[in-house]
Amino acid sequence: MLQTRVIPPAENAYQYPLLIKSLLLSGSRYEKTREIVYRDKLRYSYATFNERVARLANVLSEAGVKAGDTVAVMDWDSHRYLECMFAIPMIGAVLHTINIRLSPDQILYTMNHAEDRLVLVNSEFVPLYNAIAGQLTTVEKTLLLTDGDAKTADLPNLAGEYETLLAAASPRYDFAEFDENSVATTFYTTGTTGNPKGVYFTHRQLVLHTLAMASTIGALDSIRLMGTDDVYMPITPMFHVHAWGVPYVATMLGVKQVYPGRYEPDMLCRLIQEEKVTFSHCVPTILQMLMNAPNAQGHDFGGLKMIIGGSALNRALYEAAQAKGIQLTAAYGMSETCPLISCAYLNEQLRAGSENERTSYRIKAGVPVPLVEAAIMGSEGRFLPADGESQGELVLRAPWLTQGYFREPQKSEELWEHGWLHTGDVATLDSMGFVEIRDRIKDVIKTGGEWISSLELEDLISRHPAVREVAVVGVPDPQWGERPFALLVVREGQVLDAKGLKEHLKPFVEQGHINKWAIPTQIAVVTEIPKTSVGKLDKKRIRVDIAQWQEAGSPFLSTL
Repeated sequence: MLQTRVIPPAENAYQYPLLIKSLLLSGSRYEKTREIVYRDKLRYSYATFNERVARLANVLSEAGVKAGDTVAVMDWDSHRYLECMFAIPMIGAVLHTINIRLSPDQILYTMNHAEDRLVLVNSEFVPLYNAIAGQLTTVEKTLLLTDGDAKTADLPNLAGEYETLLAAASPRYDFAEFDENSVATTFYTTGTTGNPKGVYFTHRQLVLHTLAMASTIGALDSIRLMGTDDVYMPITPMFHVHAWGVPYVATMLGVKQVYPGRYEPDMLCRLIQEEKVTFSHCVPTILQMLMNAPNAQGHDFGGLKMIIGGSALNRALYEAAQAKGIQLTAAYGMSETCPLISCAYLNEQLRAGSENERTSYRIKAGVPVPLVEAAIMGSEGRFLPADGESQGELVLRAPWLTQGYFREPQKSEELWEHGWLHTGDVATLDSMGFVEIRDRIKDVIKTGGEWISSLELEDLISRHPAVREVAVVGVPDPQWGERPFALLVVREGQVLDAKGLKEHLKPFVEQGHINKWAIPTQIAVVTEIPKTSVGKLDKKRIRVDIAQWQEAGSPFLSTL
């Protein structure tokens, strides 16, 4: 190890720990009167928010929650969730954000695996919770969350209703200091096989991630997505990587925050319009849902800036949003990365280019944000050049990456093989630092010995005026090994078959964007494409559905 000069601190010098409580105290310092809004039901100031966090800390402590215990939340995006994101880790406990869109068996597994001690349950999820309650092995108490409906419910070991308990609690709490490397949050990510895997993040990691995200979305001139005068509303579930960590940034800066509860398209549009929301983030499928909502028709969203992540942002969606006045910026991350890794920053050279060139770079995964190291790794752990052409697995280093999977030592070692976090994504890195995700390793299509990117095909197919949604997967082929198969949702009143899709893709073959063997010879037009619990294309299920359709000779298959 390099021998450097280290000077011992003064005996009484204060060693400042990076704890989540510091993010909370900053917000009310700047804008005490700014509002936190929940649907059309509730609004209060930052000063009140700080008091409510203290009240919740007292409620949890009175219920027996101790440092190191895990406290789970089953709720829609709400002010209560935001309060839990602070109060639970600030008393030294661990916040488990339960993905309520998982199957009951998967939810049961995650709760037992995380060793949840207390669970906060929205009244809508009481039947779901009760169905698995008898098989929970560590839960001792529950708290009921309501929107003003019944204050009691048939919940086992119920300690009380959230608002009633908060009203009776003290608005002051002396939050202790502790090791910044203490675990603050955990949640579970699903893969193609096996049980969900638990990722976890420390106070130090979350504070550093918050600071890096704040500098990225607030200080880089070609991005400039959120400053203190913006109005923020998440359209990414708070159970999914802490709503991408943005609520921590918004709270630190004292930004007005709007929480929509259950995602209902017309309510989302109404809140954007009435609360004058200027910044949000979501996956592509949620944005499409938002733009197709009745309340969105004829409305100019001018001034709304959005980060799109979770899945690739294609040009057709970018341009459709732009036509409605929405400025999109692509970003990249994953559950294991807290999540922010890169954002589509346009340097001076790109800003001086054509609109077409700027769009091409705005929809890429972007440039790694401050403190992130990215590299392309080939087989056997060797690094590939950053030439924009060499394809390999994207590997990462940053101070906020999960250090492993909870109680999964073998999978943790696989995740961190060679000392880099392995993303499972095939990517390139160019001389300007831009990451371009070509595909998931498991989704790349190999036909006749050649690799085809399903993401690139999806982008090109989405440009057909009849296509509203598209997913491309590889299906077995006796001659070529695999062939691309396109699953389409077409716009109302439109038709498209395999021959029409071939005609649409021919110019891209002639221009050298794709090879002729990349054109799908089979397509299926459906009313809906399967999605995962966080709104991504569920390609595992799509492959199963296609196999069943092919076996049954389904009438909505079209073949060249």
